[in-house]
Amino acid sequence: MTAPDPNILNNLALAIGRTHGTSPAEFIPEDAPFDPAQRHWLNGLLSGLHAIASAAGGEAGAEEEAGTAMTILFGSQAGNAESVSKDLRKFAKTQGFEATIAPLDDVQVSDLAAVHHLLIVSCTQNGLPPDNAKKFYDALMEDGAPELPASLNFSVLGLGDSSYVHFNKVPADIDARLAELGATRVIEAALCDTDYDDEYADWRVAAFDSDPFKSAAGASGDAAAPDPQERKPDFDKARPFMASLIGADRLSGDASSKSVNHIELSLAGGGPDLDYQAGDALGVWPVNCLDDVNMILEITGLTGIEPVQLKSGAAALRAALQTQLDIVTVTPKTLEAWDLGEMDVTGLHVVDVLFRARPKIGAQELVRGLRALQPRLYSISSSPKAHPGEVHLTVGEVRYELEGEQRKGVASTFLGGRLVSGSMVGVYVHRSSHFHIPQDDTVPLIMIGPGTGIAPFRAFLEERQARGAEGRNWLFFGDQHEASDYLYRDQLEAWTESGLLTRTSLAWSRDSAEKVYVQTLLKQDGAEVFQWLEEGAAIYICGDASRMAADVDRTLHEIVATHGGKSEAEAAAYMDALSASHRYQRDVY
Repeated sequence: MTAPDPNILNNLALAIGRTHGTSPAEFIPEDAPFDPAQRHWLNGLLSGLHAIASAAGGEAGAEEEAGTAMTILFGSQAGNAESVSKDLRKFAKTQGFEATIAPLDDVQVSDLAAVHHLLIVSCTQNGLPPDNAKKFYDALMEDGAPELPASLNFSVLGLGDSSYVHFNKVPADIDARLAELGATRVIEAALCDTDYDDEYADWRVAAFDSDPFKSAAGASGDAAAPDPQERKPDFDKARPFMASLIGADRLSGDASSKSVNHIELSLAGGGPDLDYQAGDALGVWPVNCLDDVNMILEITGLTGIEPVQLKSGAAALRAALQTQLDIVTVTPKTLEAWDLGEMDVTGLHVVDVLFRARPKIGAQELVRGLRALQPRLYSISSSPKAHPGEVHLTVGEVRYELEGEQRKGVASTFLGGRLVSGSMVGVYVHRSSHFHIPQDDTVPLIMIGPGTGIAPFRAFLEERQARGAEGRNWLFFGDQHEASDYLYRDQLEAWTESGLLTRTSLAWSRDSAEKVYVQTLLKQDGAEVFQWLEEGAAIYICGDASRMAADVDRTLHEIVATHGGKSEAEAAAYMDALSASHRYQRDVY
């Protein structure tokens, strides 16, 4: 496809924006007269071109813009980077900018040559770029990436987790490469840890206070005031709703090596902020185990009644350790605050470091070495149509051995054992922008989710049943043993009998001499899988990103190449087209 003249694209974007009441270059509506590939191509270009056409001298209707054009690009897996980008767009408007946002993969590196003001927000997924940033990242890192002009003013925000080896690798790489190619870094990249709110706020202010941004905003006139009509949510990550536990039932059998629980929570009284769709996630604020808190107090010789100062205010030490602080993860901040120098803490927990080093610290020093407790995100495993006023989760308890001691996950065991029926837990809805079933109920679905990856697919199937959807449904599920690990067996077998589930492919890796995984069954049924794709099926994957999802992705590429008679490059293009038309979606972690 040949790129149209920017003036034509810009006029098209403005016309669509006026017609549909959206930001002109934010998206091409589903009812626009383009096929999926064309719509994706135009989305990518319009997200950048509308923001940059004035800089290229080709913008038509520029007088309609409220501020200086800015482009905000994000790479997001769980949705945090996208949420931050949307907040950033609102803030940009108050600073005199009219910002457009888009995933990184919606633009070409060469498009950036005409951008003057650019902000990038990205996470890192197991050392790699998130799904919607892979093509951009790979192209940017290539030896043949185009030179960029100094007129491209940029800054990068990274959202990461310092407990991982590749902490903020992707945003750091993007930041360094943009500068290497000639773009102008307005301020240093902010590479944030899990508790990123304050650092994000500081970076945001510093970026817009930089000379290139400030002078550009000043040239556009007065900054826009915040919209007084915009409703502040009653419940969100910072203000969770206190849901009550209806019940927690074990799904896995007694002989299983895992303990997987079905959790039901009441959202009664929560209002519209807790309305969710099948495919969304639930943020859960856990409480630390009191036994673990007492062990830390015992090692340090503290009583727990000492007053400490937190970002949220003053608190007693014991309460802070139980409800507000991460008492597991060791970070560079830990070593610095406790003056432990270059101590090797690889793989250790906070209690292990305290036990080995026995630092002479008081209550405030102890707190200073701990990061804030963070919520956990769980894929919702219910449809609101099937369970009004409730939300269900499928949670595997995390248990393992470390330093000769049995350890446990904070949130998973809190939900599965320490939270009793009727007790309250803070929650909020984390809305997915990409992992939902099609509105068209005739579209066939292929769902691949072993283990607890079945969670969103239980929700999908409940949703399709409630909607009376006519589309075919094919589920790939499995685990170690059929007898003890067949989650939701009764419900799945009932759906098979009723015809809601057209096909169910079950992989039990330890029930035969040869290990069988979901990707094994995918390959065996490759011809039919490809036929479903040719007939318009959408394919979904949920579960482990580093192993299962990567293996499944490779298998799908092989299926397309083998049964579609395509080269490796053609198969990759086929899969890219599925992603572009939202027919290949992943909820991986």
